Amino acid sequence: MPTSHRVCLLLLAAAACDAPPSKDAPKVATIQAKRVEPTDASPVDDKARDSKSDAPPVIVAGPPASDDIVNMPDSLTAENIPPIPRAIADGVGTYSEARSAAALEWHPKDHSLLIRTRFAEAPQIHEVKMAGGDRRQLTFFNDSVGGAIYPPTGDGSFFVLSKDIGGNEFAQNWRFDRADGKLTLLTDGASKNSLGPWTRGGEKFAYTSTRRNKKDTDFYVVDPRDPTTDKLVAEVEGGGWSPADFSADGNQILAEEYVSVNESYLWLFDLATGQRTKLTEKTGDVPVVWSGASFTADGKGVITTTDGKGEFRELVTLDLASKQTSPLGPPVQWDVESFAISHDRKKLASIVNEAGVDRLRLHDLPSGRERPIKTRLPAGTIGGLNFHPDGKLLAFSLSSARSPADTYVLDVQSGVIERWTESEVGTLNPGTFSEPELVKWKSFDDREISGFYYKPPARFAGKRPVVVIVHGGPEGQSQPGFIARNNYYLDELGVALLYPNVRGSTGYGKTFVRLDNGAQREDSVKDLGAALDWIASRPELDADRIMIMGGSYGGYMTLAASVHFADRIRCAVDIVGISNFVTFLENTEAYRRDLRRVEYGDERDPEMRKKLLEISPLTRAAEIKKPLFVIQGKNDPRVPASEAHQIVATLKQGGTPVWYLEGKDEGHGFQKKRNQDYQMYATILFMKKFLLDGMAE
Repeated sequence: MPTSHRVCLLLLAAAACDAPPSKDAPKVATIQAKRVEPTDASPVDDKARDSKSDAPPVIVAGPPASDDIVNMPDSLTAENIPPIPRAIADGVGTYSEARSAAALEWHPKDHSLLIRTRFAEAPQIHEVKMAGGDRRQLTFFNDSVGGAIYPPTGDGSFFVLSKDIGGNEFAQNWRFDRADGKLTLLTDGASKNSLGPWTRGGEKFAYTSTRRNKKDTDFYVVDPRDPTTDKLVAEVEGGGWSPADFSADGNQILAEEYVSVNESYLWLFDLATGQRTKLTEKTGDVPVVWSGASFTADGKGVITTTDGKGEFRELVTLDLASKQTSPLGPPVQWDVESFAISHDRKKLASIVNEAGVDRLRLHDLPSGRERPIKTRLPAGTIGGLNFHPDGKLLAFSLSSARSPADTYVLDVQSGVIERWTESEVGTLNPGTFSEPELVKWKSFDDREISGFYYKPPARFAGKRPVVVIVHGGPEGQSQPGFIARNNYYLDELGVALLYPNVRGSTGYGKTFVRLDNGAQREDSVKDLGAALDWIASRPELDADRIMIMGGSYGGYMTLAASVHFADRIRCAVDIVGISNFVTFLENTEAYRRDLRRVEYGDERDPEMRKKLLEISPLTRAAEIKKPLFVIQGKNDPRVPASEAHQIVATLKQGGTPVWYLEGKDEGHGFQKKRNQDYQMYATILFMKKFLLDGMAE
């Protein structure tokens, strides 16, 4: 499943630096167990897709070339964006030069580590061999590399990588030979494919592919040494399936079936007989989540997380014979967000999401006893848990307010953590970056809503303008990680930032995440209105200078706020957002359509279709009066470009000021640095013109 919980950062600060590494990067040599929800946070037949919309195509043209203005890359098209003064780009300086480094995979023999970082246009695979060691680049593609996996045994002569084209998310798997850099295609070259778990001996790995009908994520296995061994082992129905682990003998696959953020199941597939067994059943009226799955050392149980006995996901062991669960490790009153198990299944690492701040824990197995971690980590977000095959080291990525995502390594025996990479933030001093404050307010129904509030430096006098940045998903959460280029808005423009976690956000219990489903969709918009009330209550903030910005589902929230709060905001920036729920559901890629219907409602039902049209911003576009900047990737498989085209065309007809920027080689948010740079410059110009107009520099 595409995307992580961090859709907000991937899309908003995507304008930013190298997009922060996903906590949901594919894992295999270690069992990385985490359910990745499908969010709305790239070759695709765009003509076929766009033809489904009645909106006329957008005619685009860039500004003329000049030494005094920023030249727009050929990879972008724009409409109504004025020439961008060169002074804006010069003023941004090294805010656009930050990097990140995501831990991916250990070499099976030595202690070298594959990481994902960017030195040119797009993130590539690099290798680092020690703390502070050189980063050696291994891949050199025009597009980003999504992930890379070594087999857990062997000489490490090859790894398997995943890569799409132009952000279309139709990723293909390739074998990369270390000796000569030769690439061998392992998939069909056309469908959407994933990376999955290896057998214990590394003879083959499992993955999903939509090649059969472009919709269902069937299971395949392949020995990457011999691509002709590729074999379909199970046909499934739906786009929410993923293999999680192999049994010790390699004859069974433990798998997850994702239905929604509130409902998922575990299955056992026998590869020899074709038999499949459902391990978890639906009980009662409230659905249950089973997230992450790996066999215990004796093969008699499954380690997983579930919210079956409370609001939050806890670590448990599921006995395969009795189907009963028992708690694993000390209880916590927050979600166990993900976990990983060592190759010998004697150690387990987990991430607990405590009100948005991730905490790393280490356990012995099978007892669940917690082991001490001696190094104190800064508050932030953690992901990419990965044990070395020898079980002695655990790699992970950590992002905090004052540091881009970097790779860290925990010595399992000593409990000491070393920072292996220190990604650049240009010439800036990260120690001066604003630390967020957790703030709370009451919404229309007296429910408490929270968010992270970043204050600009004290040198900015008077009431400060505010940008409210809404995360995507909606099954996502804004967390206090690195906000990348958004630090420019704080430190150079004196603009305060508020990242709200409205109802429907994850991390606050299963009841909270269901509160925006179906017909309750606009209750989350009311939470955003309550955030505007909170801003008005703060003496240091200017309630007359508010901009809303959001990506993906956050783009819908941006458009909805532009409708409902037109008299309370100055302007808005919509990044790959949904403008019409019906056309979105009809045009989003087939493999994710049913998954989105669970969240938003089924547009094929007449009553629900009526409701979806009623709450769609496009239906009420005449009420959008404040300037809007729309940003879209042409190859977006999640929120197709037609969603942007139709809102832009409608607002133009009504006379509302609207800017449009489209990436020809981008998907669900801009990934390439040249496109991210121009997006940032245009956003700054938009803010100066519509949010900061009339203010002293």
